[in-house]
Amino acid sequence: MRALFLVSLSLALAGCSVFEKDAAPANPQMATEFAPAVSTTALGAAGHAPAALDKTSDAEKAAALSAPVASGERALGKAVVALGPPAEAGIWVQSVLISAPGQGRVVAPNGQALAVELRPGSGGALMSLSAYQALGLPLTDLPEMTIYGP
Repeated sequence: MRALFLVSLSLALAGCSVFEKDAAPANPQMATEFAPAVSTTALGAAGHAPAALDKTSDAEKAAALSAPVASGERALGKAVVALGPPAEAGIWVQSVLISAPGQGRVVAPNGQALAVELRPGSGGALMSLSAYQALGLPLTDLPEMTIYGP
């Protein structure tokens, strides 16, 4: 037992040299060098307004909002959707709940329904910029949509 204590003590004392205050740093200039200042702009400062990216007309959005419920339609499930790529035109939703492309609709948490193009997806669900704007949703929201399809 005493031998184990002495071995432990000698190893502990040998490690003390690592913490000596008089030891010179390996690279003395590391403490005095700083990266140059970086100039940044606010997000969106050089971007485009959402309206400039939305190529769907107001008439198309109104038609999608007033489209009747298709017969034989069934609920595919609920998905939290994020804004999809703004450059992809049209009124669509993409989700793993959708197995084949087609026509369907989504219902927002406020009960408003919108006819959409259904797109199979992988990962998180996405919805088009036009669909977000037709439903009057803020572009930063992550609403839970009920997706209906054939």
